[in-house]
Amino acid sequence: MKKTLILTTALTGFAFAASAQEVTVMSWGGAYTKSQVEAYHKPFMAETGITVNSVDADNPATPIKAQVEAGNVTVDVADVEYSDAIRLCDEGLLEEIDHSMLPDAPDGTSPQDDFIEGALTDCAVANIVWSTVFAYNTENVTSAPDSIDDFFNLVDYPGKRGMRKSAKANLEMALMADGVPAAEVYDLLETDEGVDRAFAKLDTIKDEIVWWEAGAQPPQLLADGEVVMSTAYNGRIFNAAIGEGQPFEIVWDGQIMDFDLFVVPRGAPNKEEALQFIAFSTDTQRLADQASWISYGPARKSSGALVGKFMDGETDMAPHMPTAEANLENALVNNFEFWADRDTELSERFNAWLAQ
Repeated sequence: MKKTLILTTALTGFAFAASAQEVTVMSWGGAYTKSQVEAYHKPFMAETGITVNSVDADNPATPIKAQVEAGNVTVDVADVEYSDAIRLCDEGLLEEIDHSMLPDAPDGTSPQDDFIEGALTDCAVANIVWSTVFAYNTENVTSAPDSIDDFFNLVDYPGKRGMRKSAKANLEMALMADGVPAAEVYDLLETDEGVDRAFAKLDTIKDEIVWWEAGAQPPQLLADGEVVMSTAYNGRIFNAAIGEGQPFEIVWDGQIMDFDLFVVPRGAPNKEEALQFIAFSTDTQRLADQASWISYGPARKSSGALVGKFMDGETDMAPHMPTAEANLENALVNNFEFWADRDTELSERFNAWLAQ
């Protein structure tokens, strides 16, 4: 009788907890968050009954670091860039993730073999491959740029340039525009001479730069004619061009490829639900589903064959992915360890350069 009472009490408590289950997911906003809401949040809520609260930030790594350090964590899952995932994990600000909780591919391939190389770390699970590219409004140029050199060429392509207010990606693009082969960029950035060279190249367009901080800004800058060209996240330009009919074109030359990954801040109030959300959202089908909403490549190999058309039912998504063969001719893969180690130092140098 006593055992029955204990079991009943326990089950009652579980039922009460289940009825109030929720998970708060922080992402980057705009078309990207929409793709996650449609592909992950809504199906997850329908299948589990767990409420997903969606919140956004210009860079989720910043608020979750502040929350953990303040001991006031309100976010359960955050979508962050790779170097931030590594750095936050090294600083003890993230929960470790047991990859055995992730589902196998439909053919039984383990997650360790199915996720592309580098997509699983001690504290993170990748969901997309994306790129920083540059784009232009076809109505605002007399001839079409086709290389990263053109972005820095104010003689043949006069006008303002949009750039993310960050050292990351800008230094790499500057060196590639200055003639450095992609394969040599990070070796050069490890030297003082290489960093000086990158900033010297940025100096050549500094007076023409309009700085942006949120991913939704470059498409707006291009649409308003405030800039002739802008660096941007490839998916934001795709959605503006294909989804909204804007006359934008991406230049893939000099693209910088990166991962975004799901992490769980240390002390997340709903850790178990967070892990459940991550496992659900990074299965083969969900990652393929997201790619029908935005042109970011899924982080699982098995998802590739399931990627079809955009939500318009007409546009094939594969050619718009950063990983499409035609887009890889002069691509650079972000060196995550480099930025995890050097981000603070180079950001300080960048901010000092901005103030000059």
